[in-house]
Amino acid sequence: MIFIFCKRKNQDKKIKKGDMMIEKKIIMKAGWNLDHSYARLPNIFFTILNPSPVCSPKLIIFNDSLATSLGLNVESLKSDNGVAVFAGNQIPEGALPIAQAYAGHQFGHFTMLGDGRAVLLGEQMTPSGKRMDIQLKGSGKTPYSRGGDGKASLGPMLREYIISEAMYALGIPTTRSLAVVTTGESIIRDTEQPGAILTRVAASHIRIGTFQYASKWGTIDDLKALADYTLKRHFPNINNDENPYLFLLQEVIKRQAMLIAKWQLVGFIHGVMNTDNMAISGETIDYGPCAFMDTYDPETVFSSIDLHGRYAYENQPPIAAWNLARFAETLLPLLHVNQEKAVQLAQDVISDFTKLYHDHWLAGMRAKLGIFNEESQDESLIESLLSIMHKYSADYTNTFLALTFDKLEDMKLFDTKEFDQWHQLWKDRLSRQKESKTSSQQLMRNSNPAIIPRNHRVEEALEAAVRQGDYSVMEKFLDVLSNPYEHSKEQAEYATLPPPSTRCYKTFCGT
Repeated sequence: MIFIFCKRKNQDKKIKKGDMMIEKKIIMKAGWNLDHSYARLPNIFFTILNPSPVCSPKLIIFNDSLATSLGLNVESLKSDNGVAVFAGNQIPEGALPIAQAYAGHQFGHFTMLGDGRAVLLGEQMTPSGKRMDIQLKGSGKTPYSRGGDGKASLGPMLREYIISEAMYALGIPTTRSLAVVTTGESIIRDTEQPGAILTRVAASHIRIGTFQYASKWGTIDDLKALADYTLKRHFPNINNDENPYLFLLQEVIKRQAMLIAKWQLVGFIHGVMNTDNMAISGETIDYGPCAFMDTYDPETVFSSIDLHGRYAYENQPPIAAWNLARFAETLLPLLHVNQEKAVQLAQDVISDFTKLYHDHWLAGMRAKLGIFNEESQDESLIESLLSIMHKYSADYTNTFLALTFDKLEDMKLFDTKEFDQWHQLWKDRLSRQKESKTSSQQLMRNSNPAIIPRNHRVEEALEAAVRQGDYSVMEKFLDVLSNPYEHSKEQAEYATLPPPSTRCYKTFCGT
């Protein structure tokens, strides 16, 4: 039996740790409706264990609207019993906590991974019939912790809450954040930091890395079981396809092509596109060193550990294709009994990614410029604008906002001959479509967000929360981020750029 001692009011509070020692109170009114389809896979894919109990949990932020959509009772989950669930001190009725195994290529190098600091409570069956994973992130050591403490600190967990909810509001497929609690513990990283746990909600936590794990350490039967399960969970509309595993590969490629295009269109840089951070569902997952681009520069990198720009903004589409090729490799035994034929099938499908991505990106860029129809010179028009933006260090988001509202001022590029020439070409282009100028502007309003989670604003919110215990800055920020296409006066304040600095903005994994 293991004991955790937490200093609290000059007394030692003893918390017993172990499957049978964590009190399992039944929360009748919380609305939990948990199933465990993933846990019916072969045992190789997970380990059953409870989260580690913590000393003194406190609810910091709770997502009321998400809870309601999940069929959960908001007031019940804000109570002491609900907070105890989010802290891992109490197991909700019907839960079967597990940590999931997976592997992955991290910066191109393959390694064994797994949920080293996360526990999946189960799959919430929502009133609308959806199946959503409920995961505690930062809930203690698991068999996959690789020597880590399994804990998380408050800043990175609030960061994931802010960015994931902003991504959702922007219309980008993403995991979401239900709650953040502090644990009463101190977490040692570079400095001593307050411990915290994030409750993450996802369509699933099946990753490319999950398939890599099955391919490396499982049997063909294990791999087939995972593929069949994934098809049933995420692609149930398959109609007796003659090659369901080729269908699976095709559908995953389609979702990733759309997702990466959406990232590029808002200037989002994930920062750590390892294969374990690409979800089969097509959702954005893992918000460690991510950030949004201010000044347009295709080579932008924020992550402190991405020393060679592997995951730079311009590299995100080709890296996605590389990751998908690794996914295809895992499926080869299922694609065809003849390996040579299987490889050819996989290569033919993987080659579709570039065109699919490009089509999504080009359609999105047309919308950002108010263009409804298609002309062969559109891509040249778009690339010319981006080139001018890059040359004159223009802000990515604000350039498109200025074009949307015809406020061509306060930016260096608008006073250049290159832009004047481009602007005339753009006006000529708009004149050749049947839609009115009003319709075109409305399309641009709907395609160009008034607000993104700018890096200095994120840091401002985290600074106030973590160092001062002031959550009002974050709460106001989340409120204006919740409807990025509203274009309100209040949002205009958040479009201002950070003050000039000689230091490059850096982000960290936050582990």
